[in-house]
Amino acid sequence: AAGLEEHGLELVHPELPLVHPLDHGRAGVLHRSLADTIDGLGGDGRAWDQLIGWTARRWPAVSAGTLGPLLRVPRHPLTMAGFGARGALPATVVGRRFATDEARGLFAGAAAHAFLRLSHPLTSAMAMVLLASGHVAGWPAARGGSQAIADALVAKLVGLGVEIETGRPVRSLADLPASRAVLFDVTPSQLVRICGDELPDRYVRRLARFRYGPGVFKVDYALSEPVPWTNPDARRAGSVHVGGTMAEVAAGEADVAAGRHPERPFVLVAQQSLFDDTRAPKGQHTLWTYCHVPNRSSLDMTGAIEAQIERFAPGFRDVVLARHTADCAWYEDHDANLVGGDINGGAFTGLQLPLRPVATLHPYRTPNPRFFLCSASTPPGGGVHGMCGHHAAQSALASTLR
Repeated sequence: AAGLEEHGLELVHPELPLVHPLDHGRAGVLHRSLADTIDGLGGDGRAWDQLIGWTARRWPAVSAGTLGPLLRVPRHPLTMAGFGARGALPATVVGRRFATDEARGLFAGAAAHAFLRLSHPLTSAMAMVLLASGHVAGWPAARGGSQAIADALVAKLVGLGVEIETGRPVRSLADLPASRAVLFDVTPSQLVRICGDELPDRYVRRLARFRYGPGVFKVDYALSEPVPWTNPDARRAGSVHVGGTMAEVAAGEADVAAGRHPERPFVLVAQQSLFDDTRAPKGQHTLWTYCHVPNRSSLDMTGAIEAQIERFAPGFRDVVLARHTADCAWYEDHDANLVGGDINGGAFTGLQLPLRPVATLHPYRTPNPRFFLCSASTPPGGGVHGMCGHHAAQSALASTLR
């Protein structure tokens, strides 16, 4: 992990990256091993191999073509043409390749990470990349929590002579020291507020058309014991997608896209304390969950989230010791980049998936040669990949060293 293990970072792999439970104790199971996943899916194993296995076997080319600007000539055109032929279709269409609820559920839950209707084009691409990454590298978590990643990055940067200052809001360029380049880890609305006077009016108007996507409602739990999932594999997974069948997940995401709160939301569940004993007191556990909601929603979704978990883990409420809830306003107060609770840095609707924040061959540059954008509002969008900052840094270096 960029040499960060030398600064204390340890990545912990769960026994299983992902499980998608269904009624009557059934579940779709994503193993780190492609072969084990294929075997577990039975009759759908061949279709899984043709779609997700195909992507995993071509991961270097696919990741290079998807985890960066899409408005460019790909380095591996034939591979990306094959990926596009599969991933451009909506998840609801590609999901028909699978005959079982287990395979369809796994695919639907991964596609729902796009915060879009599953009938939207390119939602299959999201599922393919996310699921293939589980086979290629797993879905590990940082021991001790995600703060450990930031701590290791700080330690490495300080060791290289970098000076880091925090706790000082930047509201205008007057709050910044003189420099050759400034990289803004903000969304378009914050960029305009900070330095709009130093950007061309046409570019500012284009940024003003940038749209934000759905928000999230999150519940963090302290538990007396692990979640009592009916399906035993769910008790071995780092992540659990709770939403039922593909049709149910699609219906919930369609509600959110239409500005409604689903009665049965798609819920993302993370249970890292099963594999990292630093996350909770001995004998107890922690859990975090969230569901998608309309942007700026203030509705408390705790009851809906817990009803979904109880559906697949009867008795869940009995093991809850404490809970903390966070709605869209909490998120934006905590981080001004999370506009209306949008944790993706902007909607993926329309052309904002391939062309964010505006249509340009150089999305990390601004018309001002000193200013660069490095947030999730640039390609490839939100996620745990760090590629927005990587590409922005490369762009800034290329520009300032000329």
